[in-house]
Amino acid sequence: MDRIIHWSIANRLLVVIVSLGLMGYGAFIALRAPVDVFPDLTAPTVTVVTEAHGLAPQEVETLVTVPLESAVNGSTGVRRVRSSSGIGISIVWVEFDWGTDIYVARQIVNEKLQLVAAQLPPEISPPMLSPISSIMGEILFIAVRSDRHKAMEVRDTADWVLRRRLLALPGVAQVVPIGGGVRQYQVRVDPDLLRAFNVTLAGVEEALRDSNANSTGGFFVRGGQESLIRGVGRIASKEDIERTVIEVREGSPIVIGQVARVEIGPGIQRGEGSSNAKPAVVLAIQKQPGANTLELTTRIDRELDAIQKTLPEGMQIDRNKVRQADFIETAVGNVTTSLRDGAILVAIILFLFLFDLRTTLISLVSIPLSLLVAIIVLDWRGVTINTMTLGGLTIAIGALVDDAIIDVENVFRRLRENRALPEAEQRPATEVIFEASREIRSSIVFATLIVMLVFVPLFFLSGVEGRLLAPLGYAYLVAIFASLVVAMTVTPALCAYVLPRAKSLGHGDSFVVRHLKRVYRPLLVRSIAHPKLVGIAAVALLAGAISLVPYLGRTFLPEFNEGALTVSAVTLPGTSLQESDRLGRRVEEILLAFPEVVSTARRTGRAELDEHAQDVNAGEIDVRLKATDRTKEAFLAELREKLTAVPGVVITIGGPIAHRIDHMLSGTRASIAIKVFGDDLTQLRVSASAIEQAMKGVDGVVDLALEQQVDVPQLTIKFDREAIARYGLRAGALAETLETAYAGTKVTQVLENQRTYDVVVRYRDDTRADLEAIKNTVVDTPSGAKIPLRMLATIVDDVGPNTISRENVQRKIVVSANTSGRALGSVIADIQTAVERDVKLPSGYYVVYGGQFESERSASRTIGFLGIFVIAGIFLLLFLSFRSTRNALLIMVNLPLALIGGVVAVFFTDGVLSVASLVGFITLFGISTRNGIMMISHYEHLQTHEGASFDEAVVRGSMERLSPVLMTAMCAGLALIPLVLAGGETGNELQAPMGVVILGGLISATALNMLVVPALYARFARPAASPRGPQHP
Repeated sequence: MDRIIHWSIANRLLVVIVSLGLMGYGAFIALRAPVDVFPDLTAPTVTVVTEAHGLAPQEVETLVTVPLESAVNGSTGVRRVRSSSGIGISIVWVEFDWGTDIYVARQIVNEKLQLVAAQLPPEISPPMLSPISSIMGEILFIAVRSDRHKAMEVRDTADWVLRRRLLALPGVAQVVPIGGGVRQYQVRVDPDLLRAFNVTLAGVEEALRDSNANSTGGFFVRGGQESLIRGVGRIASKEDIERTVIEVREGSPIVIGQVARVEIGPGIQRGEGSSNAKPAVVLAIQKQPGANTLELTTRIDRELDAIQKTLPEGMQIDRNKVRQADFIETAVGNVTTSLRDGAILVAIILFLFLFDLRTTLISLVSIPLSLLVAIIVLDWRGVTINTMTLGGLTIAIGALVDDAIIDVENVFRRLRENRALPEAEQRPATEVIFEASREIRSSIVFATLIVMLVFVPLFFLSGVEGRLLAPLGYAYLVAIFASLVVAMTVTPALCAYVLPRAKSLGHGDSFVVRHLKRVYRPLLVRSIAHPKLVGIAAVALLAGAISLVPYLGRTFLPEFNEGALTVSAVTLPGTSLQESDRLGRRVEEILLAFPEVVSTARRTGRAELDEHAQDVNAGEIDVRLKATDRTKEAFLAELREKLTAVPGVVITIGGPIAHRIDHMLSGTRASIAIKVFGDDLTQLRVSASAIEQAMKGVDGVVDLALEQQVDVPQLTIKFDREAIARYGLRAGALAETLETAYAGTKVTQVLENQRTYDVVVRYRDDTRADLEAIKNTVVDTPSGAKIPLRMLATIVDDVGPNTISRENVQRKIVVSANTSGRALGSVIADIQTAVERDVKLPSGYYVVYGGQFESERSASRTIGFLGIFVIAGIFLLLFLSFRSTRNALLIMVNLPLALIGGVVAVFFTDGVLSVASLVGFITLFGISTRNGIMMISHYEHLQTHEGASFDEAVVRGSMERLSPVLMTAMCAGLALIPLVLAGGETGNELQAPMGVVILGGLISATALNMLVVPALYARFARPAASPRGPQHP
């Protein structure tokens, strides 16, 4: 390493040129690097969607979901399988281990689906894999509305204009529209006319299938030119359908128009959309993983501008909805502002202590150079620029100048001492600079290694917390290591350029340093004289801080300030889509009455392309907000109160990103998920209801909701096998007839200008107007007789489950909640106590507590366990540096001293420990250890190389190290002040708790380090034995 320093001084011009080149290239990379709000937090998940043609949930579970679960369970890398069986749909989420390649995961699932395909009923559509997406994938919502067009026309434009053109944009993974009604050609068959013309419903279907085809007749050659012979027979209009022949009887054709009414209309809707409480088609735009959100949003905006010009007059695209790009720009802007303000504070501190522009600028060069080198490395490693990586750089900014400060301060002091010598005894400036840099080389290397070591636990975190915090740690480590390289190369080179001729070498310390030394010296002397009293005081402060720990709350992640809300509104299962739509509109109207609310976009029910099994009784409202004078807590409190006025609706409020993280963690949309497992659905509901009642009395629980798994009305048609056999029917054929008659069957498609529309055959609407009409439904038999359904089946009113949820091959039901006013950990503890006290579960039934609580506990265990090894690693590095167990232990006194301020800072701010706070503590341990190294290494140096006595070394060493210790500590701490003060702003939510801990800990560690370490060293250390000992300043 000495050679590196020597080479850098000797080739200082080359070093400076290379540094400028790196800064230029880093700036270029920073301007073009992809920017996102967070790292990709998506667990590798493959979603399997199977349409089940209106089967009841219990049938979907047995016939579809269970075989699919059995097939994928046990596959390589699968960690959890969740499923939801709803009316006519099965959705299975196959979650793989973190780090599994999503394409490998999809291949594994696809292979399993091939094996299970033969076990599924033949009438079931093949299982489909949903497109690859991420929880951060929904980047934009837009709404299409019109006062001049029918809802079906608006939906048609959304499907065939907006969706197709947006999907053509690189980076767009999926566009999911909802609302308006999908355009269809509907053949509404009249059973009475079927009877009158003696034709069958199956005959109508067959006629349409066979009368919609084009053909080719090869080529016709004429006069040396060939022409393609085309037979055009495809249906092009509803008139073509009406003129389609069913059969010919006695030379007269019977056409569809004689037995049915053909019209163009909306299909059966299971979902509805709304914009600002008015009917609209809402489109959710999802990006592909790895796509640059800001660039993609810009491209989408340009495309929407172009589309708007081509839309029919009166049709508008409303883009004033939730936009992830706005959150990213705000978050990155806020973090960048904190980064800039921190750098300004560092510059001020350096100038006040050094009171020399040259030394200040040399120290400051390490900030942009280290940051830009870090960005180059991050880009090389494929890490995006996001609030986490920027947060890591922000936290590091004060520490980036530490190595340079130590080097510059030592070089400056040695040059000043050299200048004070008689001219004959003065050494060349480059030699003094080399020796001064060499003096502190070992201490800064080991100190930096320790600072880097404490971040190792972040890379062992799994799940969401690992995905969030690992990029922060990576950015921090790269920047810190870059600062070490800068301190050993660029800093000596710049010192050799500008310091030898500095006029300030003839002056003493700055006014600030002289004043601090005047105050510090008597305190130091008293501390050394009374080491026992100093030790007792330090232990008392530590005990006081530890006594505060039980009063600190625990949570997983701080609440994100996203500038948006996701409001889930769920009413009673069995509620019609029209009634759910009305209730959802009422919720929107309440939201829009608040000055904080800019706009709303509501999706009620399930969109045709959606991968979520949301029934028509559930709605989700994405709310865009703006800042007002009122706090977010006060706004949410009033909002929750106002929403209680909507009868029969369970409301859950969260942020879009937090909502999706919660859903990924536990499958629910809340931070607390209590899962009850068992076999019997009725008993599951009873047990879950008892848990819900027990939770109502827990302080801090809000948005309490019991998963809406209840019995809903069903009309059961039980086939009489003896009767259907009597008429020559089969049960399968009868089931298909009923499906066609009531739900409709898609028999073919109509092409209109590159658009395809389904042709659906079903009975006219009045055939299912009431129970009596259904009983009188006419069924065709092989003999030609037409028999009413009442003669073939028993038709009764019944009830059945609306949906069935499963996890890891067991049925489950979830009680979910959020917290308000209390820490998550405290609320969970009270819930567990209440449930254990008040709820008795039958044999075979059990409870699992999930959600953010589960992740917080796992992360805390990992950090705590690895923290032990980190402390052992710190001790080992200190021992390698000093070859003294005694000195290593004395330096490690800084760890509990830092703990004091960190705990007190958390207690007097929000009083909550999160995973981010724990990361702040391990960061603090590394930074605070540096102070001890600087102090004790200088004591040793004065004794072994400058002939100072033991007592003189302690006093003189402490006085000489006062300036660099305070400078490094204040730079590391004060650089975080902008981040801490702006902790409530978008983008700073995770970094601010770390900043609070580091800032508080540095205050206590630095203040006590300057008194406790000299006192303990004077009391317990031994005089340096040999002048040939290791060289430390």
